[in-house]
Amino acid sequence: MNSIEIVEKYYEAFNQQNWDAMLALVHPNIAHEPNQGESRLGKEAFTVFMADMDRCYSEELKDIVLYSSSYPEKIAASFMVHGIYKEGDEGFPEAKGQKYVLPAAAFLELRDGLISKVTTYYNLQQWIKLVS
Repeated sequence: MNSIEIVEKYYEAFNQQNWDAMLALVHPNIAHEPNQGESRLGKEAFTVFMADMDRCYSEELKDIVLYSSSYPEKIAASFMVHGIYKEGDEGFPEAKGQKYVLPAAAFLELRDGLISKVTTYYNLQQWIKLVS
């Protein structure tokens, strides 16, 4: 698989909530650079993050567009996050099953045929407004 195909499979697995398939595409030394907060290093930390996300949110990514360049190991993605805030997350408003739609983007890097870095961007203040 080329880099675009790997990222497509990653997001397909995300949308299917098939965490095992998604994590199978992640490098053991993945660096996760979230929009807010501390970076996570390693597959174990990323797996814990995904479990926390699954507990609090149900999300599907739609209108995914992937971009590549002359650097085949670097892929950019833009998409719309369609979500349900199912359980309160620390430091955020109370969860009451609020639905939200939010534009987001990610930058991914690949190494050894696996995703080795994910950097995500979205407007946190807009999300808070949507669920408040």
